[in-house]
Amino acid sequence: MLALERRNAILEKLAVTGKVIVADLSREFGVTEETIRRDLEKLDNEGLAQKTYGGAVANHSLNLDLPYKVRQRTNAEAKQAIALKVAEMIHDGDYLMMDASSTTLFITKCIRNKHNITLITNSIEILMEVAELEDWNVISTGGVLKTGALALVGANAEKTVRGFHVDIAVCSCKGIDRQFGISDSNEQNAQIKRAMFAAAKRRILVADHSKFDQSSFVKISELTEMDTVVTDVCPDAAWTEALADADIELIY
Repeated sequence: MLALERRNAILEKLAVTGKVIVADLSREFGVTEETIRRDLEKLDNEGLAQKTYGGAVANHSLNLDLPYKVRQRTNAEAKQAIALKVAEMIHDGDYLMMDASSTTLFITKCIRNKHNITLITNSIEILMEVAELEDWNVISTGGVLKTGALALVGANAEKTVRGFHVDIAVCSCKGIDRQFGISDSNEQNAQIKRAMFAAAKRRILVADHSKFDQSSFVKISELTEMDTVVTDVCPDAAWTEALADADIELIY
């Protein structure tokens, strides 16, 4: 196993358990404890974990961009539940935009049986997932590849998005707050999602329960700009009332 693969595996464990122990990782990966300590030090320096005596704990900052493969395995059951609900809203012949999130990849897997879909996306993973579907019209945004995220971003990607108008845009976020609105961890992600929402008749925000009452670094939009919010479990009464008052459809 390459060092990068080992560190990503450690991040996956941190995402699930919240902490790791040097001795346990050493036995599992068949490397020395010193090698594991160097791995944890690198993750700590990159802000992806926090070293502790004998191990490390997860960094739960909402401003943190985890590698795509790690995000894909985090809260997978919740993302699958959300994907099944969103798939019910998509029909043969629809024109779609989807961002480069792990949740939208789950959605894409659930709608592969749909026909005559036109899909615009900045996700490399989604492009690969639907590459062989002959009756789909798949359009890449182009742009600059964001390291570790398998996402295309930047001015060219946004220009492509702004040149289309679609039935549905589906995007995720890092935080959803009643006052601050919908937010993400960096400006490039926020800009492409903002452009996708602006290009759609129906704007669907997908956010698992951990994203509620959270604010990240960059605002994507006001909450009131959404048409539908899809999550995995029903939020509390304050949220259901706020969404109802804003005439936003809540699906869980």
